[in-house]
This record gives sequence, structure tokens and C-alpha cells, in this order.
Amino acid sequence: MKKTLLSLCLSLSLIAGAQAAQQDASAAPKISAQTLRSLAWTPLVPPVTQDVTLGSTATKINQGEIQGAAAAFSLPADRGSLEIVLTSLVTGKTVYAPNVLVLDEQMRPAAFYPASYFPYQKPGLVSSDRLEGTLKLTPALGQKQIYLLVYTTQQNLQSTTQMVNPAKAYAAGVGNAVPDIPDPIATHTPTGKISLKVTAEQKAGNVMIGQLFPSSEPAPAAPAVIGHSARAEPAPAAKPAEPMLAESDRYFNEAIKKAVKAGDVDKALKLLNEAERLGSTTARQTFIDSVKH
Repeated sequence: MKKTLLSLCLSLSLIAGAQAAQQDASAAPKISAQTLRSLAWTPLVPPVTQDVTLGSTATKINQGEIQGAAAAFSLPADRGSLEIVLTSLVTGKTVYAPNVLVLDEQMRPAAFYPASYFPYQKPGLVSSDRLEGTLKLTPALGQKQIYLLVYTTQQNLQSTTQMVNPAKAYAAGVGNAVPDIPDPIATHTPTGKISLKVTAEQKAGNVMIGQLFPSSEPAPAAPAVIGHSARAEPAPAAKPAEPMLAESDRYFNEAIKKAVKAGDVDKALKLLNEAERLGSTTARQTFIDSVKH
């Protein structure tokens, strides 16, 4: 099994127009373990929307490439897949360019979302100019919490964001001819205003959600695993009176292997849960062996 499935994989869902993708954690600026453990981690329990002003009194990290205000959050790892929409609001002609580092329960860097992952979004009827991106994370079994650190860098502070002139946005919105006028530029600053909207895809205590088999509708990017997926096994399912037929058992085992190989651990767990419900005695070992390899 690939290292990303044994340590941490993060699938992502970008807002329209985003070109960058989540990068390996090794690409992130280095932060000492002492610094990470000294931060005040704000707990976020989904569903929740958290607005944060990164001003003069905010936590600051000035270490290597990281400069300016930062925000540190802890998230529950027993609520299933987490969807996090991170928004950085443009204030006047300035904006905070966020980077996100995700850490597992042991505070080991697991995935890195650079500022380019949060592209500019033009204003709408109920939204203003902003940088925005969506993260989808699935903590591995056996963890209690994971961590999310938001910060900006020296390189970010040296760049800018081109916005859309409000007159252009209005004209396009009402169907008028778009005027040929210059677009404003937003300077990147070490402070700003961000907002996080966190939702969970299943209730606490549950393991499986959704349909066992994919429907004909396009599926979103599959959340992957945070932490060591082999650390804990799925909870045993109640077995029916009759054992599963050998042919059905083989079908589920092959489907589990394919799902794990494709990096879709959520699907593999759903298949395992259903197979054991129908009487399989081999699906669990197939899942464990697939994850380990």
C-alpha cells in the first residue's frame, strides 16, 4: 500500500477555477515540534462556522519562510469525513493569502495546501471578493483529533491578487456589456480576516454512510485517510445466521482490494461492513491485508 494510505492522504475539492492541488507535507515550510505544541489550538466541532480576525493580537509565527499572524485549530477525528471551506476576505485592497498545514493526531505534518490552492473568487450577490478553497479530509480510525494550521509566508507577502472591478462584475451579473476598465489589485498582508465552515459527513459513532455501490451520478473527489489506517480495525458487524456463499465472498473481497488499491478507503470500509453483514468471514482480513501492502 502506498505511503500516503499508511500515513495520510487528503482528497480535495477545488472551487471552480482553481488549478493548484494539495501537495505533500514535505513541501511545507518547516515548523519545529516545540512551536507546534506551544500554539493555542482552538477546537472546532462540526457543524460550525468560525470567523477569525488575524490582527495584532493574533498568534504569530516568524520562523523561516512563515511570517505574520496564524490560526491554529483542532478538529475531531471521530466524526467521519470533514469538509472545510476556508475563506480569506478582501478588505479594501488587501488580503491575507492563507496556506494550510494539516497534522495528524501526533502532530506530524501530513498534507500541505499552499496559497495557490485558495484562488480568487469574484463577488456575488451575497459574497464579497475573497480567496477560497475547500478541503475534504477523512481521519483514519483510532484517532481522536487532527490539527489544522493556517499561516502566510514571505513569498506570499511579496505577491498580489488581481481582483475584478465591481462595475465589471455587476455588468456581467445583469447581462450588460462589460466595460473596458482596469481591475484593482489586492496587496497581500500578514494580517486579515478568515472564515472556516466545517461540516461532517456522518454523526459521531457511525462508521459507514451513503450508498454501498456508486450511483450513475458523478461522485465528488473521494476523501482519503488521515493517520495510520492500520492502527485500528473497523468495528465488527453483526453476522447473520447463514454464512455467505463462496461466490459472493469472492466478489466482495475483490471489490475491497480494488477500492483500497484505488485509494478509496471509505468505499472499501463500506464494502467490508456490508460483506460482514451478509455473513463474510474473510472480508475483514482481506481489508487489513490490502491496507498493509
